[in-house]
Amino acid sequence: MGSVERISIAKRTGFCYGVREAIDKAKLANADGKSTHTLGQVVHNEGVIADLRQHGIESVDSLDDVATGAAVVIRAHGVKPEVLNRAAERGLEVIDGTCTWVVQEQRELQRLVADGYEIVLLGTPHHPEVVGLLGFAPDAILVDEEEDWIKIPRRKRMALITQSTQPPWKFEKLAAFMVGRCHELKVLNTVCPVTIRRQEDTLETARLVDLMIVVGGSRSANTKELTRLCEIVGTRAIQIESVRDLNDPAAFAGATHVGVTGGTSTPIEDLERVARRVAELGGTADVAARAAAIAHEALAAAATPQYRTSSLEATPAR
Repeated sequence: MGSVERISIAKRTGFCYGVREAIDKAKLANADGKSTHTLGQVVHNEGVIADLRQHGIESVDSLDDVATGAAVVIRAHGVKPEVLNRAAERGLEVIDGTCTWVVQEQRELQRLVADGYEIVLLGTPHHPEVVGLLGFAPDAILVDEEEDWIKIPRRKRMALITQSTQPPWKFEKLAAFMVGRCHELKVLNTVCPVTIRRQEDTLETARLVDLMIVVGGSRSANTKELTRLCEIVGTRAIQIESVRDLNDPAAFAGATHVGVTGGTSTPIEDLERVARRVAELGGTADVAARAAAIAHEALAAAATPQYRTSSLEATPAR
């Protein structure tokens, strides 16, 4: 049998508020009998996309794929202003699921443009949130990794803003770099507070365990950052998309305490399923025999009321 005696789920995991709201809005529109689509995948999570499809909610890449009069849900990442204008021209019912934090970013960008600042945006190229933000400030200078920063020009007045899921340490380092590039620098910290709390709670768990399982989409920036943070504190981390990726008992060899965390697009139910699989594959005889109960106890200990709520129906771990 395995060596795992204890499993912990990081606190304040599950969907972030913005993701949950966008999914709920899509389901409510569909329940009202509307032909409902999401513009792009609402989250980087194949299980969630499959669940929406079962409800009759399809994702589309273009507004041209939506029939006139149908409802289209704008995902939490937001979109360019011209997308909303195009939807109105097509006669579509727009259900805006843009995260309130992203809406605030968009408004801040509009103010910076109006005030005449040269804008630097820290973000991942082609990420949907970044694409939407650039619609409000098309002349902004987009930078990502540190080697990009040298292209930032020297100007008298500059402003720095960031994609909401960028690592706080990177934003702080870029702000310090830009101090030497201009006379007046306006820094707007638009890193999402949920992202920061998620990282703090993941680090807290990682320091207590022998192994971390990080659950999230392979394209999710915030999930990748959680994996990186675990490794920084010296805890081995395995990043997976779903419980289906856990099938080798050898992965848990020598670990007695395993932690589980997830990105902001990962339903908290997925973490319970992963905890159960860890118990089944890597647990001692007693832990493996009580896998379902142990996973449920780990979830109950981690999930505070505001994070426990999910738009997905509660289903037993399997």
